[in-house]
Amino acid sequence: MKSKRQRLILEIIQAMPVETQEELVRELERRGLPATQATVSRDIKELGLIKTPTGDGRYCYALPDAAPGGRERLRRLFRESLLDIDTSENLVVVKTLRGTAAAAGEAIDQLGWPEIVGTVAGDNTVLVVVRSREMAPLVADRFRELAR
Repeated sequence: MKSKRQRLILEIIQAMPVETQEELVRELERRGLPATQATVSRDIKELGLIKTPTGDGRYCYALPDAAPGGRERLRRLFRESLLDIDTSENLVVVKTLRGTAAAAGEAIDQLGWPEIVGTVAGDNTVLVVVRSREMAPLVADRFRELAR
């Protein structure tokens, strides 16, 4: 059941733009495979799906390898959704439009910058952990540059 559902999820996101988990739940049900939002959320995580910009201000689920590459993807995300960047000690706080922080966090992770230890993303905030407090302002500046 799980593998069938996950295959169907992949078919759906490749066939049509899906912006929310609720849309995915409705489409699965329409295709005869009911699922809960919690189940779809777990499937999205297991499949490694990310949200990518569509070019018209919307964000839709996609496979990571179907999305534009690291730096350019982050640049586009930042241009379209970045609200603010701040630092505190060895942390960089990236504020984004609602619903875009997970995609921004994933793009930051994919950059593979050695000074970044990791990220934690909520709905509209990405917390970027940097190796030292001296590096945090430098990383913040690099993010600002990407947003231009």
